[in-house]
Amino acid sequence: MEKFKALKELVESVEKDAIAFYDKGNKAAGTRLRGALQQLKTSATEIRKEVTELKNK
Repeated sequence: MEKFKALKELVESVEKDAIAFYDKGNKAAGTRLRGALQQLKTSATEIRKEVTELKNK
């Protein structure tokens, strides 16, 4: 559950960059957003693997 909580925190922390990019056109915020989205993808994949392992026990 810790990984899931970390994933939620990452989504919350990147929200201001998403707003800055989409609403204000801040290109640097877009770069930070893309990096955070890649981290989200990696974290989500790790969580999926963990869920599958626990399910199959």
